[in-house]
Formats: sequence, structure tokens, C-alpha cells
Amino acid sequence: MRLREQLIPPAGPIRALVRANLGRSVGNGILVSLVVLFFVRSVGLPPGQLGIGLTIAAAVKILASVPTGHLVDVLGPRTSAVGFVSLQGLLVTGYTLADGFAGFVVAAALVGVAEVAGESARGALVAAVVAGGERVRARAYLRAVNNIGISAGAVFGGVALSIDSRAGYVSLLVACGLLFVASGLSYLALPPVAPVGRGERARWWAVLGDRPFVAASVINAVLMMNAGILTVALPIWIAARTNAPAYVYSVILVVNTVMVVAFQVRMSRGAEDVMGGANALRRCGVLLAVCCGLFALAAGQPAWLAVVLLGAGALVHVFGELLYSAGSWALAYELAPEHAHGQYQGMFGMSGNIGAMLTPVAATTLIVGAGWLGWLVFAVVLLGAGTAAPAVGKWALRTRQEPVAASNGGKS
Repeated sequence: MRLREQLIPPAGPIRALVRANLGRSVGNGILVSLVVLFFVRSVGLPPGQLGIGLTIAAAVKILASVPTGHLVDVLGPRTSAVGFVSLQGLLVTGYTLADGFAGFVVAAALVGVAEVAGESARGALVAAVVAGGERVRARAYLRAVNNIGISAGAVFGGVALSIDSRAGYVSLLVACGLLFVASGLSYLALPPVAPVGRGERARWWAVLGDRPFVAASVINAVLMMNAGILTVALPIWIAARTNAPAYVYSVILVVNTVMVVAFQVRMSRGAEDVMGGANALRRCGVLLAVCCGLFALAAGQPAWLAVVLLGAGALVHVFGELLYSAGSWALAYELAPEHAHGQYQGMFGMSGNIGAMLTPVAATTLIVGAGWLGWLVFAVVLLGAGTAAPAVGKWALRTRQEPVAASNGGKS
């Protein structure tokens, strides 16, 4: 598959989804790079209070995931995508009005609720306007463009950080909010999607009774730790336990971003159905376990060898990450009833947020505290989760009222 085909989606709904997602991803890049230092440097919030506030906001997001996903089914995915993504933009501008801890917590929690509702809406919208076999491919295009947008947004955020003035921070936060609103309105270019009828509508907690899907969500939460390995565990490990120069981590991040953009669509082939996705997660678990071993081996080595081992581990990690994305999308879509995609996307998103929230604590406790033994624990846990995915996939298929047939592409 040529690089152009990896970056430019085919005309039709997928291209419209990608176009709408670009502004939101640039806004996310600005937000991620800017908001913490805005509240520390401009508002004067102590770092300890900031951490507590972020934890509270993350907990609110998790609790809101399934109820807001059900609301997406009630309102319809296109209406919800327009409304919640635009609402997130308006709420982001509210950061500029917060002048203390309480204001920050309220603003961050509201932004978080709008964010998870928007994620469920966008996931359900993909399910509504893209044919079943193309949904994973559509998400692959969205993720590739998302990385481009976040990188561009981070550059703009870096400009504001270099100026380090309240006016600069406020201007970019307002611009970020406008990007979200523009992105939300862009979903109007897609065809209308009717909400789920009252007679077909599932109870808002129905997904919690789908035990195979809950099991798949637990696997997703564990394998989602791959993100924290890269962004939390690895920089601490490089600085504290290896002789590699610190700038190696920046190079690793750049290479990771480029490879996600270049290979996500290609690596998603074969993961279009339940067993294809489950087998992708199995391979993901193996690769993530190997990368943990390579990172662990870099400790105490001469600088050149540490760089080689860290680079090799990062390359193995990114392919595991790509397989994780493809496999998780397949299970999230193909195991969800057509009348409850919002709720099921909300559940899967919640599991990912739980994994993301727990990883920094686990990484700093295990890896900083226990060294290579901590990496071994991570490797065993990730390998176990990946290995369990095919069995959970088969279990889920047996319990579906209308079983999803596994195609030949799902075999490995």
C-alpha cells in the first residue's frame, strides 16, 4: 500500500469523517501541550492541586462514559457528534475564566464529560455511516490524521509556551475552542442518522450485563497501558536507569508519530472482524512483552548499546501499538449491537480511560521502584491479556444473538 493511500482516505463518508476530525485533533494538540502550564504559570495553581484536580476530572469522565454513550443512542450519532464536540469547544474556552482550584476542577470535569460523550458519538457515527468491514479501516485513517493534527497543535502550543504570557495562553485556548466548534459543525456534512427508536432502545446499563464484552473491555484496559509505557515509564527509565542521552526519548517520540501515520492503515488489514481483531491483540501482547524486555536490558549498558536497545524496543512497541488499535476497534464495533453502538463505544472508551489512569501509578511504582523486575511484571500482564483475547473473542461470538462470522482474514 503506497504512502498516499495510507494518508488520503477514499472519497465518501470516511474522507468526510477525517476532514471533520482534523480540526479537533489540532485543538487536542494545543490543549495537551498548554493547559497544565497555563494553570501552573498563569493561574498560579500549585502542582499538587493540579494533580488532584486532574484525577477528579478523570474519575468524572470514567463515570460518565456509559451514560453519555447511551445518550448518543437516544439522540443519534450525528446529532450527538455535532453537539458534544462543539460543546467541548465552548467548555475549553471556559478554562480562561477559572481563577483557582474549584474553577479548574469544574472546568476540567465538564470538558472531560463532553470529551467522552464526543468520543462515543464519533465512534457510533463511524458505525452508522461506514459499512461493517470498513469500520476498522476508517478508524485507522482517523488515527493517522489525528497524530498529524496533534503534532501540529503541539507546535502552536510550544509557541505560546515560549512567549509565556497570559495573553498568549488565553488566545490559544480560545483558538482551540473554536477549532473544536468548527470540527463539530463539520459533521453536518455527513448524512443524517436517525436515533435508536424507543422500542429498540437498550437500557443505559445493558452493556454492563454483556459479560464477554466486559471481558474484552478489561483486556482493552490492560493493553491500553502501552501508551503509558511510552509516555510515562520510558522517559523515567531512560533518565534514572540508563546511560543513554536524554534526547533519545524525543527521537523515539518523533519516530513513533511518523510510524503511526505511515503504517496504521496497513497494520489494520486483517482485523476487520472479531477473530481478526482478537488475533491482532494476541500479537500485540507478544510484541509489548518483548519491548518491555528490551527496555529493561538497556539499564546499566554503555551509552551506545543502551541507545540500540531502547531504539529496538521502541520499534517493537510501535508495531504492538498499531496492532492494539486495530484489534480494539474490531472488538468494539463487531461485538456491539447495532442499536447500542453509543453505549458500547462508551464502555470501551471507559476501559481505555481506566487503563490510562492506572498506568502512571503502576509505572512509577513498579519500574522506578523495582527496576527490571517491574518491566517483567508489565511484560507478563500484557502478554497474558493479549493471549486471552482470542478465547474471549470466541466466547463473545457464541453469545451473540446473531453471531458474527469470522472471515479467513481473521486467521493467523
